[in-house]
Amino acid sequence: MNPDIRERLKIPADRLEAINAFLLNPEMRVINDLLAVVEKYGQPEEINAKAAAARQLPALLKRVKETRPEYLAELEWLAARRDEGAFISIADYRRRVLGQQAEAMTFKDDFAVTLEISACQYFPWVIEAAKRALERRELMPARFIKVRKMKEQEADGDLPAMAAAMEIIGASYVDTLDTKGTDGANIHLGGPETITGYFGGIGQPNDYALKWLDEFLYYYTQYGVRQVLNINPGTVLLGYLLHRLGVDIEFKISVFMGNDNPYAALWTLIGAKLFARDDGTSPLIGFNWSNSVNNQTIELTAQFRRELGFEEVVRFEHHITETWKSIVRQPYQRRGDLLELAGHIANISAKHEGGDPEIELKRSHPSDIFDYFRSKAEISASGDWEALTTNFLDKFDAVNNTAWALTERGLSFIAAPKLHR
Repeated sequence: MNPDIRERLKIPADRLEAINAFLLNPEMRVINDLLAVVEKYGQPEEINAKAAAARQLPALLKRVKETRPEYLAELEWLAARRDEGAFISIADYRRRVLGQQAEAMTFKDDFAVTLEISACQYFPWVIEAAKRALERRELMPARFIKVRKMKEQEADGDLPAMAAAMEIIGASYVDTLDTKGTDGANIHLGGPETITGYFGGIGQPNDYALKWLDEFLYYYTQYGVRQVLNINPGTVLLGYLLHRLGVDIEFKISVFMGNDNPYAALWTLIGAKLFARDDGTSPLIGFNWSNSVNNQTIELTAQFRRELGFEEVVRFEHHITETWKSIVRQPYQRRGDLLELAGHIANISAKHEGGDPEIELKRSHPSDIFDYFRSKAEISASGDWEALTTNFLDKFDAVNNTAWALTERGLSFIAAPKLHR
């Protein structure tokens, strides 16, 4: 290869100057509109202070008492079990899997895999999972993803109860804002008969990007919701810019973004680097791969993720299982791929969106991603509540199957840190 040809890729400094001139131009409408949304909530420092106060456990419990007081006893139960050390410790879990052999093994903690479950739609499911973890001496995930209507869970009290539960167990969690492709934003699209129309973009057309930003700032300041799902290049950029302004937003990019090759990932991470804060942080804290990626793609991306300074900032979130219906061809199970990566790729999470295929196959109502978009009232009226609860617990079992497989190979995991010490 001609050694000089690489030099042609160098970006002249005046290109960066042009970008700065655009961002600082007081006549630039797209930036002015962004700033106008932010100003509705105050200065960035004020916004962060409101969110920090709203995120405090006493503030969340106060909201629970106002909206769903019967949940308080369950939250108190969860906190009490945590405080008495009732959940299995990491050392005891390893001994459970490996016996005395665990004492002599050195686990690869530098490459610990975050145990992740999706979607945890309802607070009662957290309690059901916790009871199962206690009964079976199993693990609670360290990361929970929610894809439930925000207004619905705010109205019925699940929103503060879930946030409180996450504070109690020390898990991170992600909410999916209502401003998304299924909210009627594209007036020309409907149900399956217009499905191919979504190939041109499912997210936030026209002014919906700013609505997404406004919605984030509402839940951030009212409930301390910091991490949200991001499915659109425009709202990804808004997240970068909001963070650059000083608001402590965090987001994960959805599988629906379709990042399926190293160059798609490089483009996303270049944007993250361009708008990173001076301390090197970025709001992009979760990068969900397309289901089609192979291990080589993840390994190649890990190289430049590290080079850009994001190895500890941007977590790769990889689907190990998927819902049985409506998203991928089945059987889909990537645990073997994860085991090949987990010993040398840092900061990766094992996302479980469905039960293991051999379990799903037996269910009269297997997991279905379309269930995420049903109202709780309709689910209850249809008699499907127990079936959906079973689907969630199947995902919980899949999480624990992954933890077991990692442990057998001397690999490490991260479970709910305040429960499993």
